[in-house]
Amino acid sequence: MSFRSRLFLAFCLAVLVPLGMLAYGVRREMTRRLGADDEARAAAAARDVRDDLARTSAGVAERLAALAAGLREDNRFRLAAVERSDDARAYLLDLAGGAMRLSGLSLLQIQDSMGRILSSGHFRNEYDQLEPALPRALAATGASPLIVRVRTSEDPLLVLARADSFTVAGRRFTLAGGVAFDDRLLRGLSRDPGLSVALAYPATAPAPDDSSDVVAQIPLPYIDLLPGAVPRPDSARLVVTRSAGTLGVLRRSIDRWFLAALAATVGLALVGAAWLAARISRPLTALAEQTAAIDFDRLDQTFASDRRDEIGALAGVLGAMTERLRLGAARLREAERRVATGDLARQVNHDIKNGLVPIRNVLRHLAQVARDEPTALPRVFEERRGTLESSLTYLDTLARNYARLSPTARPGPCDVNAVVEEVVRGTAATHATLRAVPAPGVPPVSADPLVLRRVLENLVSNAVDSVGGRTDGVVTVSTEASAAGAAGALVRVTVADTGPGMSRAELDRAFDDFHTTKEGGTGLGLSIVRRLVLDLGGTLRIETAPGAGTRAIVELPAEARPADAEGRAS
Repeated sequence: MSFRSRLFLAFCLAVLVPLGMLAYGVRREMTRRLGADDEARAAAAARDVRDDLARTSAGVAERLAALAAGLREDNRFRLAAVERSDDARAYLLDLAGGAMRLSGLSLLQIQDSMGRILSSGHFRNEYDQLEPALPRALAATGASPLIVRVRTSEDPLLVLARADSFTVAGRRFTLAGGVAFDDRLLRGLSRDPGLSVALAYPATAPAPDDSSDVVAQIPLPYIDLLPGAVPRPDSARLVVTRSAGTLGVLRRSIDRWFLAALAATVGLALVGAAWLAARISRPLTALAEQTAAIDFDRLDQTFASDRRDEIGALAGVLGAMTERLRLGAARLREAERRVATGDLARQVNHDIKNGLVPIRNVLRHLAQVARDEPTALPRVFEERRGTLESSLTYLDTLARNYARLSPTARPGPCDVNAVVEEVVRGTAATHATLRAVPAPGVPPVSADPLVLRRVLENLVSNAVDSVGGRTDGVVTVSTEASAAGAAGALVRVTVADTGPGMSRAELDRAFDDFHTTKEGGTGLGLSIVRRLVLDLGGTLRIETAPGAGTRAIVELPAEARPADAEGRAS
């Protein structure tokens, strides 16, 4: 049997079997003892509450109908509702209150067709106020009861309200009345001793009772007429709950059995986990220790195993992987050696080509002078001799540095303007205007002149190539003393051209090794420039946009003057 099969079987025996038996027993017992009887009782209780609520509402409607019939025949009300004299006002103030007490209502209000209150039994001060919200809400609910929250002379009152209407002297009046929706009414709705009824409306809610279950929730229309409230239709609900009773006892018994089964399950699970850990951890720990000892320079680990399960298969896989790593490490070292040799060869080729360009240009110039004006050859040779000697010195220094395979920079005071003029003189620009704009008074920088020349020759060569296809191309090499940075004064060298510029994608790849857009290029120019500038302690940035040319800006730290050095030291 495989390791995975043993683990699966142990999990089933320790956890799934006891829990499955417990779940089956619980569900079977609850279904058998409660089942359909509990559902039928809950449905019958909800029906009884709805019926009792309907009977209460119908009783309110009957009382209002009797009051409406009496008011239609009441001549004094007829005169008061039409004349509205001082005597009529006194009569109307007390009319609703007396009728409300005689009919056993908790709310009674008489309003005209405009919604103006003619008499209010529950709150006399509402006389002559315009309150059309209540009759509108009662008209919208029709024969259904409406829960109304109104103010009284004492506390707010919840009322189960109905409405009726009558006509006197051709004018229509609304009679709104209801009974208090209090604890006594709620107790009357819950005839079953095991049931309780509570009213939940937007202003409050019944306190939750964890020992009761919700049987039904009966929605009722609701409106709040308290001062400050928005008198708009809302909804309340009658929440019918029942005591846990027998169901609670059964649940507690089931909980005890469940806890006992859970304790037994946890015990079995712990024992089984300890047994599995002991069987699993030893071989896996040994494999982990051997694997942790593997290093790129130490691949002599062996993973021999006589097991026939997954752990044995894992040991075999690790052994095969280690053998592949040994072969891959050997191939990688050989590939790294070849890549390093190739990179060095490309860099040497690139630097030597840069040194040969001025010599080639001088020789071409001398050949042209010898052909067209032989007598001027000595003079021109003397003029261009400095360029030849400078280029030969540059190549000689490169040769000595590459002979050590690790070029060593020799930083010291370096005249930036002199290096710029030397590079500009030695660069051929057949199809472009190449000019140097050195700023006077630029301080020397702390740099190796050979390294600085390599930087500028690469940047100027790239700029000349970028304007090679244009007849009006201009390449400008300028210098200036920049503002002092965090590390001291800086000297800025800018190589600007009027070429086509670069897009953002081209600029992102410009510094990648071996990336070039020139035929026969090595793709190392800007990559070498960036490394050399960093070696000099400076920074390099490129400002470019399609159609706007390119500006390569090199900032190098200026050579510290003795006075400055003493000032910083002090």
